[in-house]
Amino acid sequence: MRIHYDDSTAFLGDWGPFQKTVFFLLCLSIIPNGFTGLSMVFMGDTPAHRCLIPAALNITDEWRNAAIPLEEDEENRDSRFSKCSRHRMDVVKSYSDRGLLPWVDVNVSDIAQEGCLDGWEYDTGTYISTIVSEWDLVCSDDWRAPLTSSLFFCGVLTGSVISGQMSDRFGRKKVLFVTMGIQTVFTFIQVFSPSWLIFCLLFFIVGMGQISNYVAAFVLGMEILSPSIRDIYSTLGVCLFFSIGYMMLPLAAYFLRDWRMLLLAFTIPGFFCMLLWWFIPESPRWLLSQGRVNEAEAILRKAAKMNGVKVPDVIFPLIQTRENAGRLRTYSLCDLVKSSNICCITVLLCLVWSAVSVGYCALSLNTSSLHGNIYLNCLLSAAVEVPALIMAWLMLRRWPRRLCLSSTLSLGGLVLLFIHLIPQHMNSVAFSLVMLGKFGLSAAFSIIYPATAELYPTVLRNTALGACSMASRVGSISAPYFLYLGGYYRSLPYILIGSVNILSGLLSLLLPESLGSPLPETISHMQTVSG
Repeated sequence: MRIHYDDSTAFLGDWGPFQKTVFFLLCLSIIPNGFTGLSMVFMGDTPAHRCLIPAALNITDEWRNAAIPLEEDEENRDSRFSKCSRHRMDVVKSYSDRGLLPWVDVNVSDIAQEGCLDGWEYDTGTYISTIVSEWDLVCSDDWRAPLTSSLFFCGVLTGSVISGQMSDRFGRKKVLFVTMGIQTVFTFIQVFSPSWLIFCLLFFIVGMGQISNYVAAFVLGMEILSPSIRDIYSTLGVCLFFSIGYMMLPLAAYFLRDWRMLLLAFTIPGFFCMLLWWFIPESPRWLLSQGRVNEAEAILRKAAKMNGVKVPDVIFPLIQTRENAGRLRTYSLCDLVKSSNICCITVLLCLVWSAVSVGYCALSLNTSSLHGNIYLNCLLSAAVEVPALIMAWLMLRRWPRRLCLSSTLSLGGLVLLFIHLIPQHMNSVAFSLVMLGKFGLSAAFSIIYPATAELYPTVLRNTALGACSMASRVGSISAPYFLYLGGYYRSLPYILIGSVNILSGLLSLLLPESLGSPLPETISHMQTVSG
């Protein structure tokens, strides 16, 4: 006989001290994800640079200034110093020693050029150091900067594969704190990276913990909180606190211009969040699905005591075996594709998750390339998520999930398609459209979490969210290379991202509708695609 968990636990009420405590503490645990996930905006930014002319090379100031050739900047229609080449130093030295003047006695443009054999000098007006300036990830090695972000998201993908199944098997709370510890400890170790390769390896491990603790906290809250609180928890709860962490990123980066000091600052909140282990309970709904009825009831009795309400003598009377109710079946990723119905739902959701992720990550990582101050741009990119989350919450209260998801994805995608029509000198208009696109995709990202969680049963919920998160990381991994295409045509990333998200908005209309439905407990309780 089916156990209606929400009915059995209705005696707790909707918004007592227990629910408020769980809500607030789980949201606090999300804050470190906001600045860790997007830290490459500053750590991996490329400062203005040009070839280094060694001080030991005794040449006149005139020749030192003329040693770097000028190149045409087609985008801004002017000239700039070359970033990756210089005039041959042996020739320049010879002319300087002979007392000849550049452009007076010698036509400098006729001098052969060479690469930056002595390294580069970087502008320190914005940063003291980034990983780009420390390990010279420029010119022929400029592919390493986007690869660094992609490797982080590869770690996120790997963590999504592992943690979802681990959470469904060993519990939400254990996975939440283990992955939080992985993220915090390895971020601290990353501060001491001696090379780019070691940095990337550690960043991969950080990524494994980063999204895993976010998903575990999200699922834990969705399963503990009552139906009337889930919508606000999934939008103005975890997503808002992620945005708060995101807004802290440019503020911290403004005062800490060295990437190592910035990374060190990121570890502090994580260590404090580890102390929440003694205050956040395991999911009673998950314990019940594992047959651990007495443990589930013990947590609910403590919750009732906090809320000051009376507890029934038996909370789950439909369960006959009270002590470890049999050996229950464990589920894996394979169960997401076993039946045609669950397979269709999973494939549709994976496509939508991937599309919204590539858009959100690309627009977030691209703030350093937008016109204006990088710190202000990043802050605005984070701040625009707040009204987006408020809108998402209001939509989730009244609108069908499919309509919420489709409309926000279409809004985010459509405005991005208009950017290539904006003249290059109208930077403020283009920036406004980028922020409006970020607004739509941020709302979509906050909606897709509860929309997904409500479709899958308790025995598969974390595994399913992990699989969808894994699919979204395919989008995240490709996001830096979408931006890389902007070097060939400025608006190409926006055209691609906009088109993909409009298509995903249409696909989301094929999903089952979950508005007003109880969370399914078993696979047989799932809705069909035609729903």
